[in-house]
Amino acid sequence: MRRLLLLLLLTLDVSARGQTPSPSASATPATVSRTPIWRCDLPGGTYEVALRAIVSVSMHEYVVDGVARVNELNIDTDGNMAVRFYYLEPIAAKSPTGIGQSAIDRASDLAKEIGQRAGADQIWERVVKNYPTTTHAHTIEYRVESDDQLKQVFNSVQQAFESGRSGSYQPPS
Repeated sequence: MRRLLLLLLLTLDVSARGQTPSPSASATPATVSRTPIWRCDLPGGTYEVALRAIVSVSMHEYVVDGVARVNELNIDTDGNMAVRFYYLEPIAAKSPTGIGQSAIDRASDLAKEIGQRAGADQIWERVVKNYPTTTHAHTIEYRVESDDQLKQVFNSVQQAFESGRSGSYQPPS
């Protein structure tokens, strides 16, 4: 009888241990989905978007109040945020008769130089908004340093958008 009781207890002990899962040696990391994205790193910040969310990519030029020319790249997405990358440049003052144009150009150059020495930004180098008339709700905006840089950003996002493959843009250091 003792043997039978001992055998029964051993059987129950082995059975109970079989129900307890053994700890694994190492946890396996969760699988990361590789959604194609486009990323742009600029001095003003970083923008990243899933390519599947991009609806359109466009670039155009316009003049604001006869003072500045704006070259603008827009990326429209499925979400409620749009992104704009733009380059602003002043429209150069022109002498009506052509006489004295070099004096106008020289005065403009001197004003730029004085502003740089004083650490002042030129108005066309800053993002300026006049609320509420220029409120761009749901808009992310980046100003780039040159028209060439804007074209490079456009080429990068357009290539990623059309190919469906991840891409990125970062200006040269």
